[in-house]
Amino acid sequence: MQEVSQHNTKEDCWIVVDGKVYDVTSYLDEHPGGDDVVLAATAKDGTDDFEDAGHSKSAKELLQDFCIGELDTSSPIIPELEIFEKETRNYSQKVLELTKPYWAVPVAIVGISVVVGFLYLRKK
Repeated sequence: MQEVSQHNTKEDCWIVVDGKVYDVTSYLDEHPGGDDVVLAATAKDGTDDFEDAGHSKSAKELLQDFCIGELDTSSPIIPELEIFEKETRNYSQKVLELTKPYWAVPVAIVGISVVVGFLYLRKK
């Protein structure tokens, strides 16, 4: 699929339908739905897009003329992910550690507000 995804331009367009690879570059200008529809189906399995469009039997036969091979399904599409061990620390302890360094600013703002409010009321 990686090789197929590299052919995704108007000058070089391959699509995948039902596990087969088709070079439809020469057909793009003739496609009744326009070349944008076909280009949107590149770099992925376009089977659903092809079927959802409701292509006729003759369109499916015409597609066979552009077949250049079958998709190699032996290699995984998604590479295997490396799994790391999660830390066993308690979630609430993590939150407390994150909030500790930031307590001074709100306390200072509240303190200044109280002092300013007290001085304002005292002048009246």
